[in-house]
Amino acid sequence: MTEQIKQIAERIREIREISGISAETLALKLGLSPAEYVKYESGTVDIPIGIILTISELFSIDMSVMLGGDNPRMHIYSVVRKGKGLKLERRKQYKYESLAYNFVHKKAEPWIVTVDPKPDNDIPEFSTHPGQEFNYVIEGTLLTIIDGHEIILNAGDSVYFDSGCKHAMKALNNESVRFLAVVL
Repeated sequence: MTEQIKQIAERIREIREISGISAETLALKLGLSPAEYVKYESGTVDIPIGIILTISELFSIDMSVMLGGDNPRMHIYSVVRKGKGLKLERRKQYKYESLAYNFVHKKAEPWIVTVDPKPDNDIPEFSTHPGQEFNYVIEGTLLTIIDGHEIILNAGDSVYFDSGCKHAMKALNNESVRFLAVVL
């Protein structure tokens, strides 16, 4: 796993331990088996963004702290210049760039997400997380699967959905896709 994933896992473990919660108890709150949770916390397995988001909500810690280790500082507004957001590269297929990482008490998590193409026979990885999500395609063609429904989105198209439903994204036409994702 990447060094960034190991650092996120270490922060999660430290926050859990400081809070006096066992790994088993947190696993149950996340709807995971203790063995699955321990793999995430070890930093040897990729941690789904939904799990990180849920943990940050459970401990009332800004997701920016979970991802980058720094506390947000901005209260009135925060500017993120093109390409200068907090980057999170978790899997080879997805790259995330947080667009509001430095704003305190956000009500939403806006991201630029890049999905790289995979072979046609590869099945996209599904995730779920609490809340709702809005995705707006900036460039490319994106297959979005939500609760078994397949939706093809092109540049300028958007979808809003219950992110508690299983969902996955896949770049089509052997081209990378960039989209704005806002998680609420």
